[in-house]
Amino acid sequence: MNKNKDLIKSLDPQSEIESSQMHYSEEKFWRKLLKYSKKAGETTVYTSLLLYFTTQNPAVPKSAKLTIIGALGYLIFPADVLPDFIPVIGLADDASVIAYALYQVISHIDEPTRQRAQEKMKSWFGDSGQSSKIDDQLFNEK
Repeated sequence: MNKNKDLIKSLDPQSEIESSQMHYSEEKFWRKLLKYSKKAGETTVYTSLLLYFTTQNPAVPKSAKLTIIGALGYLIFPADVLPDFIPVIGLADDASVIAYALYQVISHIDEPTRQRAQEKMKSWFGDSGQSSKIDDQLFNEK
């Protein structure tokens, strides 16, 4: 277990993002998200959806989209630092890379993007209110 914690601590999200862009595809993204949505948890799923829908906005700069594509590519890639099938911690590295990318591009996430992500969350998880709580934390809303 300590070895896995050390792996997470040594993770360099920026370099992982840069090296993972080639692994991204929309089809693989949706397949992975559907397969691991319950295991990954609502926070990781919602932030991944925020990133995905941000790439769909034509006003978002290419550099931000490349950051997102790299992070989502890392999420998709089966042979990342901690393989996803490892119980409890298998998705921890994915969540770290997603969180890093989110904070890199957060200024490009607009209200329509958030609404699209929230609608998708409701269709998968019901109306748990978790996405609104995450929005409150990310965007400092009260």
